[in-house]
Amino acid sequence: MKNHIRALLVIGLGTAGSVANAVPTIYFAEDTSTTQSVVGTASEAARSNFLSTLSGVGNEDFESFAAGTTSPALTFPGSYGSITASMTGSTCVDDVASSGCGFNNPGRWATSGDQFWETDSGGTFGISFSSAISAFGFYGTDIGDFSNRLIISLTDISGTVSDFTVNHSLGLGNYDNALLFWGFQDLGNSYTSIAFSNSGYGGDVFAFDDMVIGDNEQICRENCNELPEPGTLLLIGLGLAGFASRRKGCVQG
Repeated sequence: MKNHIRALLVIGLGTAGSVANAVPTIYFAEDTSTTQSVVGTASEAARSNFLSTLSGVGNEDFESFAAGTTSPALTFPGSYGSITASMTGSTCVDDVASSGCGFNNPGRWATSGDQFWETDSGGTFGISFSSAISAFGFYGTDIGDFSNRLIISLTDISGTVSDFTVNHSLGLGNYDNALLFWGFQDLGNSYTSIAFSNSGYGGDVFAFDDMVIGDNEQICRENCNELPEPGTLLLIGLGLAGFASRRKGCVQG
């Protein structure tokens, strides 16, 4: 009984502390060469892991926009209603068949459907959200065949910007069909916008697809379907501890 009580107390106190001092949890994996498939790859496994801790989120696959669209208005489900997002920058919706953005498409493809979001590395594009989010993930294709390293900048609700350099490979073959997944979750903070840029010299083209966003309430706390909320666990632990103490006093008396 004593060990069981101690476990409950650690879960209650530890979870509360981790939320108060949270930093973004990053999900990342890449496949440096594919056959334009996400089935059974490291990138798909990372995305599955990312999605397993979210509930009620939607996926943007860019299928509802015409090729060549430069400023699509996105809509995602949220815990308190739909979250809308606007995209700006040197980018557009493209597909391999039409090359609607004016690029040829070696190594870039749609990870679902036929369309994807495409940008040249000389420009920056951004996504602004109608409500603050705490989770975001995406597939990226044809990233890393030049010296251009992808950088993601998150602006939080206080206006603080945090830069994350994606640790993908460099110097890959232009026709290797490289695939990566990158995502973050942050229980301790929320973000109003995301900017994409690169540290290279320009000349490369990146593609993105299957974007997922979630607000703080859509992030599943650890074992949230199996355990009560941290505050409840703490009360249970304290109650059991008190009960054990009283029982011990009765025995000694």
